[in-house]
Amino acid sequence: MLRQFLDNESGATAIEYAMIALLISTAIVASVTKIGTTLVPIFNKVASYV
Repeated sequence: MLRQFLDNESGATAIEYAMIALLISTAIVASVTKIGTTLVPIFNKVASYV
């Protein structure tokens, strides 16, 4: 029973998928934040013409 527990790798796979999801979500948040801060001056300039 202990040997089966030690040979079971399904938990490690779940942790790997969680780490990949964390990295992807961090990249998405960083890129959306960068795009947002870049677009704010453009929207302000457009709004000043209205």
